[in-house]
Amino acid sequence: MMDLNDENPRALELRISRGFNLASFNPHGISTFIDSDDTVYLFVVNHPEFKNTVEIFKFQEEDNSLLHLKTIKHELLPSVNDVIAVGPAHFYATNDHYFSDPFLKYLETYLNLHWTNVVYYSPNEVKVVAEGFDSANGINISPDKKYIYVADILAHEIHVLEKHPNMNLTQVKVLKLDTLVDNLSIDPSSGDILVGCHPNGQKLFIYDPNNPPSSQVLRIQNILSEKPAVTIVYANNGSVLQGSSVASVYDKKLLIGTLYHRALYCEL
Repeated sequence: MMDLNDENPRALELRISRGFNLASFNPHGISTFIDSDDTVYLFVVNHPEFKNTVEIFKFQEEDNSLLHLKTIKHELLPSVNDVIAVGPAHFYATNDHYFSDPFLKYLETYLNLHWTNVVYYSPNEVKVVAEGFDSANGINISPDKKYIYVADILAHEIHVLEKHPNMNLTQVKVLKLDTLVDNLSIDPSSGDILVGCHPNGQKLFIYDPNNPPSSQVLRIQNILSEKPAVTIVYANNGSVLQGSSVASVYDKKLLIGTLYHRALYCEL
């Protein structure tokens, strides 16, 4: 956890309640939900021993700890990448592959099957609400809660989907970009979308320390308009930051995360 209101923010590891298996904890995408009574829930995609679960925690501010509430597994969640929470036990999740078996995942990508999807989960209903992506990756929601944004990393696209009262989604538009789009976050002050990107995907998977993967962060303004404005917020050839995967902004402070390097804190 980082408090970006601090003059010199520092990352603080949150203690997790007893009984939760930390040895196999392998976190991936995360999301928070703040309930009407100000309870903060943290949703974490987890890959314990190469499996796929979503863990729900309650944030306990008095001692900066996480109380584990629930582990969610479901046959419609075979390869979860990211989640966006929309209730205390309700979320949309992206599957970046259709299969969970490693060989079938490889075959699926090689054959370019477009079988990945977005799933809505609630305690009463679980259903596929959008499909046909190359590889559905980052997911987020507009500030007015009317639209869901999905990054299709291999297709270099961001999909805008309208959310309906029954939680189904219908596609509104697709924004094509010339970079691999990984995770999406929302600027709370403007509603702009911040995108962690990979300008050269090959360097991610064939790592060469003498020619490391570069980093790129894009800001997308007015995505629903005919011509959204796309600007570069941060770019680096890998000398400072390698493989940017996510960027989050708050009050002109920017935090960039990476696949396997480090995080970078910037003041805009």
